[in-house]
Amino acid sequence: MHHFHYTDGILHAESVSIPTIAEAVGTPFYCYSTATFTRHVEVLSQAFDGSDHLICYAVKANSNQAVLKTMAALGTGMDVVSEGELRRARAAGVPPNKIIFAGVGKTRDEMAYAINEDILGFNVESAAELNALSEVASGLGKTARIAIRVNPDVDAKTHAKISTGKSENKFGVPYSQALALYDEAANLPGIDVTGIHMHIGSQITELEPFRLAFARMREFYQELRTRGHNISHLDIGGGLGVPYRGTNDIPPHPDEYAKVVRDTLGDLGLKFVMEPGRMIAANAGILVSSVIYTKPTENKHFTIIDAAMNDLIRPTLYDAHHDVWPVIERPKSADRVVQDLVGPVCESGDYLGQNQPLPLLEPDELIAFMSAGAYGAVMASTYNTRLLIPEVLVNGDQFAVVRPRTTYDELISLDKIPPWFT
Repeated sequence: MHHFHYTDGILHAESVSIPTIAEAVGTPFYCYSTATFTRHVEVLSQAFDGSDHLICYAVKANSNQAVLKTMAALGTGMDVVSEGELRRARAAGVPPNKIIFAGVGKTRDEMAYAINEDILGFNVESAAELNALSEVASGLGKTARIAIRVNPDVDAKTHAKISTGKSENKFGVPYSQALALYDEAANLPGIDVTGIHMHIGSQITELEPFRLAFARMREFYQELRTRGHNISHLDIGGGLGVPYRGTNDIPPHPDEYAKVVRDTLGDLGLKFVMEPGRMIAANAGILVSSVIYTKPTENKHFTIIDAAMNDLIRPTLYDAHHDVWPVIERPKSADRVVQDLVGPVCESGDYLGQNQPLPLLEPDELIAFMSAGAYGAVMASTYNTRLLIPEVLVNGDQFAVVRPRTTYDELISLDKIPPWFT
């Protein structure tokens, strides 16, 4: 569910019209809905009501400080994958005992910073990382709480570039090696083994992969217990999908997901930690763009817009689909034209939609790419010396620019001229 809707034929974010925002900030821009963020957190939390659980929002999905403040106000913790994301979470007011540090390439400096912050724990992804973390923690005279990320070798049946739980993926410790690594961790200085971690991928739209992975984690936990390990929490990752194609690809409801967790793991007495990102943020945001030109050819109808792959890379990187809504509503009976929505970037891969049947769009018309709140602005670049675009947060009948559009002077001044040119 989201809070973008037509009122009197004009697309609104909650109670604010999109043309009002466009007039204030120009296009393209990202627009986020506070009500949608709130609903998604509440629905997930209610699904696990009665179970000891902690929602750690995955900062990588959308790391705008206003979004993180919104999450913190809702009581979530945070899942971070870099020192930068950890600093963002702390700046947003998230207490360290609600922060989990994941990722395969944590540096020793990042480890030291996180240990000194006294975060809830690290999700360790290799023997080399475990040994480095032990050395850093013991060198500081402190202890790092850890869970080891166990790769259950389960196919999440999602896009290859966002699958993380198969044996050929770079993430986690192979299931066959994980028990031995837990035994090793128990004897290392500066390490306190407190949990188990798994995460099999993103945009998962079936429950069976979760069921299989959770069943393996159940067996794994029971074996750890027989070996004398005192495990208090199971981090079940994230990955629950969202409906990118409107009503045509509805993923399982969080209630159904929570039931699978309870059915497979509920009697173990463990605290559940979860790391949703896309599920909370995707449908809470849209990307608004203006049409520049239309370009019909013999084989294609191109609609050239002012947003580009540097603003939203998901379509060309992941073959991702985003529904497109004209900001001024068209009647259902309006003729449709199959068209590609392309940007100004000098790449054939610069498209935000391909072969989409839409009304014939006109120059200067506003359109909205739906479900763009996750992995949109966070993955943007300045390729072709294009400016990072504004992000706007709506709350009821109010809106605020939460990241302004950069200027060309700001962008160019990031480069420094060597002294031999002066």
